[in-house]
Amino acid sequence: MATPTFDQLLEAGCHFGHLKRKWNPAMAPYIFMERNGIHIIDLYKTAAKIDEAAKALKQIAKSGRKVLFVATKKQAKEAIANKAASVGMPFVIERWPGGMLTNFPTIRKAVKKMTTIDKMAKDGTFDNLSKREKLQITRQRAKLEKNLGSIADLSRLPSALFVVDVMKEHIAVAEANRLGIPVFGIVDTNSNPENVDFVIPANDDASKSIEVILDAVCGAMAEGLEERKVEKLDAAEEKEEGDAPKRRRVRRNEGAAAKEAAPEAAPVVEEQAEVIAESAE
Repeated sequence: MATPTFDQLLEAGCHFGHLKRKWNPAMAPYIFMERNGIHIIDLYKTAAKIDEAAKALKQIAKSGRKVLFVATKKQAKEAIANKAASVGMPFVIERWPGGMLTNFPTIRKAVKKMTTIDKMAKDGTFDNLSKREKLQITRQRAKLEKNLGSIADLSRLPSALFVVDVMKEHIAVAEANRLGIPVFGIVDTNSNPENVDFVIPANDDASKSIEVILDAVCGAMAEGLEERKVEKLDAAEEKEEGDAPKRRRVRRNEGAAAKEAAPEAAPVVEEQAEVIAESAE
């Protein structure tokens, strides 16, 4: 698990905060200084917080649970989609559907509707519809795919939320807080870190800043997933090794039973030999 260095964070522009007049006083512990009316974020604290968040996310991924990535701002959409998909995690890069967490069953029904439409196209039901109905259903399917396609595999509530710009995604953060879901967030100097469980103080407007942080946390999650695979293989091997003595005992028992049956069979063979000999005489 590689944590980005101070120089890497500096080069990515993670230290640039917002104008001093736009700051949130709750971010004071993470601000290093003010220069030309702009707050500068303490990158040593940023590096430490990235490491802390990466370790926690690694354990979540290792346990087989899901982390929902959320970023609807233009600078972060592509990075979130690529990085989350690389570790097999769901993500939201379009408008956050209100009640996605607090009213999750309704969201699941919308996802199932996509599956129903796909089945209609495969079993021929779609061909029996009028041209107008086909067009309406196709548009509905496209809209659902755009908004919910990336969470189609999310069958239950996520175990954590990773948010870029907690101020813009305040509804998602509020829903997670209400349900007790841990929130990991890139928090700029204009945002409130109090509702975020794992704060990563950094510039949330620059694409390079977002990418360098995502590289670190998704890299840690990839390690966690790999360790999970290795542990599963080790457990399977141990089970096979544990079953081997049982199989040997079964074979030994079968062999012993055969030996015990052998003396009983001997008199029968002798009797058959006598009968044959008598008939020959």
